[in-house]
Amino acid sequence: MSTTDPRRLIPRTDRLLALPAARDARQRLGPQAVGALVRDLQEQARQGTIRPEQVEPALLDALRHPPAGLTAVLNATGVLVHTNLGRAPLSAAAVTALLDASGYVDVELDLDTGQRSRRGAAARAALLAACPSAPEALVVNNGAAALVLATTALAAGREVVISRGELIEIGAGFRLPDLIASTGARLREVGTTNRTHLRDYADAMGPDTGCLLKVHPSNFRVQGFTAAVPVAELRGLTGEHGVPLVVDIGSGLLAPDPLLPDEPDAATTLTDGADLVTASGDKLLGGPQAGLLLGRADLVTTLARHPLARAVRADKLTLAALTATVLAGRTPVGDALHADPDRLRERADRLAAAVGAPVVAHDGRVGGGGAPGVPLPGWAVALPESAATRLRTGRPAVLPRVHDGACLVDLRCIPEADDERLLGAVRAALGS
Repeated sequence: MSTTDPRRLIPRTDRLLALPAARDARQRLGPQAVGALVRDLQEQARQGTIRPEQVEPALLDALRHPPAGLTAVLNATGVLVHTNLGRAPLSAAAVTALLDASGYVDVELDLDTGQRSRRGAAARAALLAACPSAPEALVVNNGAAALVLATTALAAGREVVISRGELIEIGAGFRLPDLIASTGARLREVGTTNRTHLRDYADAMGPDTGCLLKVHPSNFRVQGFTAAVPVAELRGLTGEHGVPLVVDIGSGLLAPDPLLPDEPDAATTLTDGADLVTASGDKLLGGPQAGLLLGRADLVTTLARHPLARAVRADKLTLAALTATVLAGRTPVGDALHADPDRLRERADRLAAAVGAPVVAHDGRVGGGGAPGVPLPGWAVALPESAATRLRTGRPAVLPRVHDGACLVDLRCIPEADDERLLGAVRAALGS
């Protein structure tokens, strides 16, 4: 290595470990974890991913946000509910609730009487207050579990009537038909991929029908020569046959959102006649991973008493975070969805000016199966495509969108308080 080789400027291990923050972190995280961080950053400097003078600041930043098996990421894709990034980021209220629930809590205890109480009572009360159309509510560990519990309890060994156009595939290759078949229920497919009529459902109804299931299509939209039956019309049919009408709305909106007029919500779906609504808590609701079941009290009670309910029940951390999310109302997902376009442009212009890059129009998306095909107009800073890898592997890690040979940095999902951290990450990625 020559005397002019910049790698000679990489800070020595002993000097980095002697930093006060590193000494403190060795007590909290252990010497092996801190040592591994130091070696990783030094190797990044040797490979040229970061400059030698960035090693110490990067170490200090990493020690402020220590690894815990998962790496915190700044979401610069413009996708609000990004499944690969853990879907909805939690609100400050939910984070505080998680910390409070990390110790002993009254998850199944009435402190007034000292007797055992109903699990998740606070979450249930919050959901019922936020969605008055729901007579009863139950929380399980995710949206798929909510649907599995409903079809198992209502239709195991019987038929689930569903439109062929709603036999969707969800993330990681999991398919709705396989999910329902695993419950012991039999699918009774009606209609066609693009058109299903009320008479199709009526022809399928019989003594072996356990429930009629309507599913909001996820991640796609069928346009053109199409037909579907609204919940209100299905309500009349299921009422005649005494069969429960179960509707999976998917994204977890409790009430209508004017920006997403075609996205179903729990309140409207129940008012239109659904007996039971299932949804996810970590999508547009903006809470932790959870499955929500809202609807008729007798049906929810039946589900809650089913043996499977124990296997899919939500833990105390989920219940605490969900309760806080619903009570607080405001969430990072909601803020990103309703972000002011002018303010987004101001922030993008400021970042672009600081690094000498152009700003381009860029549409964000809801993601997570919500509002497929609905654009969220905004802006992105266009960087060279080569910056993407350095952004992803830097500190902090930043996930941009790579499109048409450019690395696009969209600030819609990045809290404004993180703008300076983002600027530092972009500068490091550009080597400026």
